[in-house]
Amino acid sequence: MTDAAHRTPIVRLAPAKLNLTLALVGRRDDGLHDLHSVLVPLALHDILTVAPAGTTGGDTLHVAGRDAGPLDDNLVLRAISAARAAVGEGPGRPPTPPLAARLEKRIPVAAGLGGGSSDAAAAIDAALDAWGATDALDPARRQAVAASVGSDAPFFLAGGPALVEGRGDQVTRLTGIRGHPGILLVTPAVAVRTPDVFAIFDGSHGAGGGDGSVRMTSAHLAQELGNGLSAADLVARAGVLASANDLLASAALVAPGLVQVRRALTRLLGRPIGLSGSGPTLWTLYPSLGEAEGAAVTVENAIADGTVPSIGDGRASIIPTTIRTGQEGAST
Repeated sequence: MTDAAHRTPIVRLAPAKLNLTLALVGRRDDGLHDLHSVLVPLALHDILTVAPAGTTGGDTLHVAGRDAGPLDDNLVLRAISAARAAVGEGPGRPPTPPLAARLEKRIPVAAGLGGGSSDAAAAIDAALDAWGATDALDPARRQAVAASVGSDAPFFLAGGPALVEGRGDQVTRLTGIRGHPGILLVTPAVAVRTPDVFAIFDGSHGAGGGDGSVRMTSAHLAQELGNGLSAADLVARAGVLASANDLLASAALVAPGLVQVRRALTRLLGRPIGLSGSGPTLWTLYPSLGEAEGAAVTVENAIADGTVPSIGDGRASIIPTTIRTGQEGAST
């Protein structure tokens, strides 16, 4: 790679994810959980830009848009550091100078949408490109580096719908969905800490897994997406998928107001409402982006007039978007 190419800023889109299913198979010896989850990337995305920052100093990060919390906790810097360690130093190794990163944050934070892990995966890819080291790590090594930064990060390297197993480090790319169903995301402004949700789940299940029917639904959907599934057929399965999350009950105990919001959205929209990850983001499927956009206006009006309760310390994020197949450019 030439010096001019090294100076060219590297831009990556970091998509949000949606758990169409989330089955907890059991608890591992390391305290984490074995998962069986079908994930899809969304058109909603953050934008990460990185460029060499010179030969002195350390990596830097500037965040614009949504508040992503303290920079020291941001996974972008951790991911760049992990990528540098994986590439290594010495003769025959590409140089890994400090990087200046800028993150435009569009995905709601701590919402069950995987924004931080997606930013980390994008940072690993962008850092390797900026250093001229895209061939330095094979796919398996990239997966390992991503897994060391965040449980959801390996999924985002798949580039499309995937089955995620283990603690999130076993990723099987699925053929995906024909067409682009619309998705409406409603993220109440309420804090739902993932460790708290898992702690409640563990308290009621011990080392055992969740509902066997959730596991069956997840396996069935993975098989269908492995063969390819039309957007219409996916929307037709919304009723089953909306309840295929073993963390639903635990998230409701951490944030009891979620139950009221979910019930109100179900009455208002007349559609099944699911939960992504450990929440608090609620979702519903539509045949098209246009219909999801229309539903977003309906929800905004309903929150304004109190038909849908407003919980937490601020306004809910209401975002219509679509599923990405990995073959198209992203757009919000």
